[in-house]
Order: sequence, then structure tokens, then C-alpha cells
Amino acid sequence: MKLSQAGAATALLASALFMTACATHTTPSTFNRSEVGRAQDVQMGTVQSIRAVQIQNDSRGVATIVGAGIGGVAGSSIGGGSRANTIGAIAGAAAGGAAGNALARSARNGVEITVQLENGRTVAVVQDGNPNDYRVGDRVRVSSDGATTRVTR
Repeated sequence: MKLSQAGAATALLASALFMTACATHTTPSTFNRSEVGRAQDVQMGTVQSIRAVQIQNDSRGVATIVGAGIGGVAGSSIGGGSRANTIGAIAGAAAGGAAGNALARSARNGVEITVQLENGRTVAVVQDGNPNDYRVGDRVRVSSDGATTRVTR
């Protein structure tokens, strides 16, 4: 079965959307499917400090590659001859790769919360959120499965 250029572009776009949907967000109330049913270690503590931070997406090249692929397929349909198609594919791949790279490097607002645990240990947790969501002195719950740690009230 031969995949048309439009079909290939659609498949690549679907892959890109799937990759975006798999992005991890660390809000206190958002869980990934892999975290469901996993035991959490829970400790209570007191907020010692709060600061606003920027959380950048990890740029692992997937978005750049997918963008370049989509751009290359879309660009190859420009023009009537093989030379125009080749030039369009190269230009499309470059533009798509740049767009994918920019998307992967976007940032969102977050908060770093430093908590003094009841056992005397101090931990700092970065998660999506706003510094106004917590106050110094708040009693909080720190839960961790060994990979993901969250602070909640």
C-alpha cells in the first residue's frame, strides 16, 4: 500500500500531536496514566520559601524531526516539476524543523516550593503553578513515588 503525500503529512501530524499529548505536566492534581495505582510515599511539612520559576520543555529533537518531516512532505508538493518539488521539500523541512524546535523550547510558569519535612529533612519541589497558590508557613503534604514529587495542601 503506497501512502500519498497528504496521507504521510497527516500521519506525521498525528504523531506530533501524540508526542505533545505525552508531555509531562507537574501540577499537584494532574497524573500521567503510568502513575495511576503506583504507591506514593507521603510526608507532612511546612513551606519555608516559594519562588516563581520558568519550566522549559525538554528539547530532545523529536519535535524538530517531526516538524522537518511534515514540512518536507508538505513542501515537496509545491511546484510542477521534480526540481521544484525538491526545492520545496528542502525549504519545507527547514521551516518545519525550525517550527518544531521553537515549540519544543517553549516555557511555562511554575513554582519552586521549599518544604521543611516533619523528619527534619528539607526538600525543594518544582511544579506547575503560581507562587500565590502557597504561603510561607502553610502546612503541606509532599508525596513522591520516587520519580515524581508533588506538594499539595
